[in-house]
Amino acid sequence: MDKIILKNMQFYGFHGLFPEENKLGQRFQVDVELFTDLKKAGQTDDMNESIHYGHVYECIREIVEGEVKRLIEAVAEVIASELFIRFPQLQSCTVKVIKPGAPIPGNLDSVAVEIYRERKK
Repeated sequence: MDKIILKNMQFYGFHGLFPEENKLGQRFQVDVELFTDLKKAGQTDDMNESIHYGHVYECIREIVEGEVKRLIEAVAEVIASELFIRFPQLQSCTVKVIKPGAPIPGNLDSVAVEIYRERKK
């Protein structure tokens, strides 16, 4: 299966378990892989035969910068669900939500969750 990849999208959101996270907010990074058949788009050079990645970016931005979730797992799940709603040609997707400023005592770059979802038939 072909795929469209958007990597290291950066947003500012207020997701987290702690009140400080919900009040102050922090950066989040998102990577997605969108699995779809790109053959017809490649042959016809027609955007209608593909998934417009500018629209994908805006969809993800609305979610990450929108309604507060306690878990980045929930953020990833909402992203995947909304992508299937907005892009009917999407067959499956991988969504990775990265939280660089996780409030964990210790030395680490980030925490992340990655989910893979397929369109329900």
